[in-house]
Amino acid sequence: MGVPTPHNNAKKGDIAKKVLMPGDPLRAKYIAETYLENPVCFNTVRNMLGYTGTYKGKEVSVMGGGMGMPSVGIYTYELYHFYDVDEIIRIGSAGALQDDVNVMDVIIAMGACTDSNYASQFQLPGTFAPTASYELLSRAVAAADRQGTPVRVGNVVSSDVFYSDNPKASDGWRKMGVLCAEMEVAGLYMNAARAGKKALGILTISDHIYREEAISAEKRQTGFQKMMEIALEI
Repeated sequence: MGVPTPHNNAKKGDIAKKVLMPGDPLRAKYIAETYLENPVCFNTVRNMLGYTGTYKGKEVSVMGGGMGMPSVGIYTYELYHFYDVDEIIRIGSAGALQDDVNVMDVIIAMGACTDSNYASQFQLPGTFAPTASYELLSRAVAAADRQGTPVRVGNVVSSDVFYSDNPKASDGWRKMGVLCAEMEVAGLYMNAARAGKKALGILTISDHIYREEAISAEKRQTGFQKMMEIALEI
């Protein structure tokens, strides 16, 4: 497949080697308008907005990835394989699973469990363990230290299901020490592994699965500055 693709009307050279990827395209727009110098919109297909600009003199792009692994799988595959992107950093929201993880905490996903069948396409003779790029992970931790932002580094779970028919679906992940639940990181890490590229997931806790705690949709769109700044500084 050439470029533009059915999902991205950018041309070769429109997208930087490093892409920040929130799920919400409006969060991508907010990041571009708030942090990037001279941002240029390179994609409007399906309103999955993407922008390229500079941050502290370095070119960076930001683009929405949608919800779930089928969506993020399409966009990240195309970025890695068709647009020569080297690094994708997911910056998203997640639901806390542990008692000592709180709303607005920042989580860096070292590994990503999943209940998805996404890995079956690779026809592996066993179970694949999706993991972050250690280079990006270590740089993110260092950036957070410079920023003075406490972060938790550990395992997350990427689920295909938001409204589960099983009321105890989260209990198994919780007992295994998984920090939080989201819907995209495992797919991103698998695509990066297959492409020989780099990926990292940085998440902000937007709600707690075992407590009545949550933040508004508006704050999810604009209130995750610490996570955004860590990603930009990597």
